[in-house]
Amino acid sequence: MQNDELLYAIALTKIENVGAVTAKNLISYCGSPQAVLQEKKQHLLRIPQIGEAIAQAIQDPRIFSKAEKELRFVDQEHIQIIYYQDDLYPNRLKNYLDSPLLMYYKGTSDLNQEKIIAVVGTRKVTEYGKKLIQQLIEGILELKLLVVSGLAYGVDSLVHKKCVDENIETLGILGHGLDRMYPEVNTHLSKQMQMHGGLLTEFGMGTKPDRENFPKRNRIVAGMSDAILVIETLREGGSMITASYGNQYNKDVFAFPGKTTDSYSSGCNFLIKNHQAQLIESAEDLILNMRWDVASKKSKSIQQALFVELDEPEQQIVTILQKNNTVPIDYFYQNTEFSPSQLASLLLNLEFKGLVQVMPGKKYSLLN
Repeated sequence: MQNDELLYAIALTKIENVGAVTAKNLISYCGSPQAVLQEKKQHLLRIPQIGEAIAQAIQDPRIFSKAEKELRFVDQEHIQIIYYQDDLYPNRLKNYLDSPLLMYYKGTSDLNQEKIIAVVGTRKVTEYGKKLIQQLIEGILELKLLVVSGLAYGVDSLVHKKCVDENIETLGILGHGLDRMYPEVNTHLSKQMQMHGGLLTEFGMGTKPDRENFPKRNRIVAGMSDAILVIETLREGGSMITASYGNQYNKDVFAFPGKTTDSYSSGCNFLIKNHQAQLIESAEDLILNMRWDVASKKSKSIQQALFVELDEPEQQIVTILQKNNTVPIDYFYQNTEFSPSQLASLLLNLEFKGLVQVMPGKKYSLLN
């Protein structure tokens, strides 16, 4: 987006009581952030879920001064603003209604890498947890992975630091704006991460690390990832919220077990016992469960598709898979007009033809 377009998009996020879902609804009716902010009040009131308070807030000129200040800040700090319709926006997030309208990014990583995992856990990590982190990160050295976490105390920080040390790209999802760092002790680590991954947040400048921001942060951690690994956690806390989002989003959730007497393994044991996470003991378990042990042969499968006779609906499915690597079943529902029964039949036929494979978490890809 150009700066003038960004100004309107930023301004839309500055409107009180207008979150991502409402903002996208407004854009779908009006056509663009600029059109929303220039729409007449009586027309806004005709849009479902838009009442007097929101219609009035949209016409408050103060939101533009806030947006202009934000735009100056991101230009000065070389921060990238990613709009939800941009190609750079994380594809894994696009299908969720509550995904952010805008994201602020500072880093070098491709946010649409083929393989992305999240590693989360307690802030009060034990020696057992530290060993698990070390073994896990060393076990994925041969894979080209982006490792996501929340840059909090404990497991998050240790994961990010180990990735930086091993030259693995790692992305920190923040619960505040990029004009600060919380916890402050991670300031140096966050600068290193910008050269080995990056920092990503949906929150603009001036946003403090308030308690209510972290569940929002956790949904991004879950939504951006193919697999979520829980190292150590109590029965309550951010890691359990992230795992819950992972299950809602049909992600693969894994947890390392611990002794029944260890409180910081109680959350992991609970997830496993209640079938909310698969038991994992090593990086090898992750690789085998995600079928990443098989070398990618996507180009071969694409060539193979050219020599297999496909009807128009089958070709539509193959084209989607060629463009998107791994695709969750929900993506097909939202981006095609096939009924569930038609879609099931098409995918099954493509499996029989040796073109498509089913991945963990009800996801599909071209056959490796």
